[in-house]
Amino acid sequence: MKHSTLKTKIFLDSGDPQETKEAIKLLGFLDGQTTNPTLIAKSPEAQKRLSEGKKFTKDEALTLYRQTVREISSLIPNGFISVEVYADKNTGYEEMLKQAREMFVWIPNAHIKFPTTKEGLRAANIATKEGFRVNMTLVFTQEQAVAVHGATLGATKGNVFISPFVGRLDDRGEYGMDLVENILKMNGSANSHVEVLTASVRSIDHFTEAIRLGSDIITAPLKALKEWSEKGMPSANETFHRNLGLKPIAYKDLDLSKKWQDVDFSDELIDKGVERFANDWNAMIE
Repeated sequence: MKHSTLKTKIFLDSGDPQETKEAIKLLGFLDGQTTNPTLIAKSPEAQKRLSEGKKFTKDEALTLYRQTVREISSLIPNGFISVEVYADKNTGYEEMLKQAREMFVWIPNAHIKFPTTKEGLRAANIATKEGFRVNMTLVFTQEQAVAVHGATLGATKGNVFISPFVGRLDDRGEYGMDLVENILKMNGSANSHVEVLTASVRSIDHFTEAIRLGSDIITAPLKALKEWSEKGMPSANETFHRNLGLKPIAYKDLDLSKKWQDVDFSDELIDKGVERFANDWNAMIE
């Protein structure tokens, strides 16, 4: 069961309802789940069909996605389920909004995931005004956090998540957990409505460090949840040592009141992340 002292929400990062069941059995609770096009493409049902040489039509792929998140939602009715729109480098905000409006009514507890690009932010700006809950994904810079705060001003706390991808920053040789700490510090100083969801978690150190820093949410694959459970679900790792081989990410004293349209946050990892999700989804479609 969840420790009474644990304030961080724990999500499963998966497109497989069977893993949802396993995580709930393992931990005794689950606060939510994050999905994305890659996870749906890698789900057992999708892989079985693809292994038989059969691809999906676009409508069939969306039907699979809808059925999957509905099953997950039924398993975590009081949790938060992230459902991601399809977006490639050419997808405009209007197309993202069209998808979001369809997906948001799939389940009663949806957060719509938009990429934290200029077009994704335009979509989120309108979506939050329409009362949608959103999860801004593919975050690699503190400047993106400034833009998310500004684009979603007026939203109720709990309705906007921001997902820094710590593992992918580590892959580039940077200490991804610094970004989580920097965003938490910046948002805390302004009492921001945006909650931080630590994503791309690869290790128990990521997990326990996110808890120690006060991350609002952590999403992790089942493997990481198992490791955390086996260690007694620690709320902090007293023996944690940061990887000194990774480059620190310095805190920037940025202005959260800056207009989100004027924020420059270009980063190669954003473009690569969008491309990766799009390619994995497209590989399913005939």
